[in-house]
Amino acid sequence: MTTTTYEFDDIDLATLIDNTFTNRRTVSEFDVLGFAGITGDLAANHTDELYMQESGFSGRIAHGVLLLGYTSTLSTKVADLIREPVVSLGYDRVRFIKPVYIGTTIECRYTLKSIDRGARRLISKTSVYEANSEETILVATHIMKVL
Repeated sequence: MTTTTYEFDDIDLATLIDNTFTNRRTVSEFDVLGFAGITGDLAANHTDELYMQESGFSGRIAHGVLLLGYTSTLSTKVADLIREPVVSLGYDRVRFIKPVYIGTTIECRYTLKSIDRGARRLISKTSVYEANSEETILVATHIMKVL
């Protein structure tokens, strides 16, 4: 299967605005503990089941930044559509709205919202939802630069 790619200055790139890319996955214990080990964020809310139950939660929760990281797969799909190199400039207005427990299936969505041709930037809405309820878990704006 051949995928269409675009030059940044190509007018057809604008046809991607409001297209949404998605992926779904179940957040596993391996994901959470691996992320805790890599980042050093070994806080009890991620690593201690009993502590979380005593705190009124029903179990350990995933790191918010881990959930944001899952959306990176989708920004890469968008970047791969552009022939020039693309880098992430970062995320704005990141909000962790709802905790995600280990074993929860989530759906990540990434929607290209605008193209700033002068600054050579792509601005996208990224979000994470609980797959079975459509409850919003995370929202952010992602900015990428075409080099």
